Amino acid sequence: MAPGPAQAAPGPAPLTAGSAPLVPLPTVPTSDGPGYDPKGRRDPFVSLELSGGAKGLQVSTTKLTGIVRSARTTLALVETPDGIGYILKPGDTLGDGRLLEIGADNVVFTVSATPGSISNRVVLKLAAN
Repeated sequence: MAPGPAQAAPGPAPLTAGSAPLVPLPTVPTSDGPGYDPKGRRDPFVSLELSGGAKGLQVSTTKLTGIVRSARTTLALVETPDGIGYILKPGDTLGDGRLLEIGADNVVFTVSATPGSISNRVVLKLAAN
């Protein structure tokens, strides 16, 4: 007996209007999203706000601890009240301010209370020991 042409396996018949009753899909309750319990940690879904205030670092509370000069660059060493040190170059931001320039014994920051408001200049002088 010779093999016959291959036949496709029967599949589901296509639905046409009136061929099968329509069943409504179950409704899913909508909400603003799943809840998050931080359990003492920072909520990763809330943006960080480091622009002044009690929560953020303020340039006016920091102190200039050193200035490093080399042939290629000049860096400022700044320390926060917590004892954390930062190495900054002109253009870097620190808390609510941006470093404008590094002088011989001081640094100048521009600080604005809120984005878009008029900025103030804060000068930190190197402490003489």
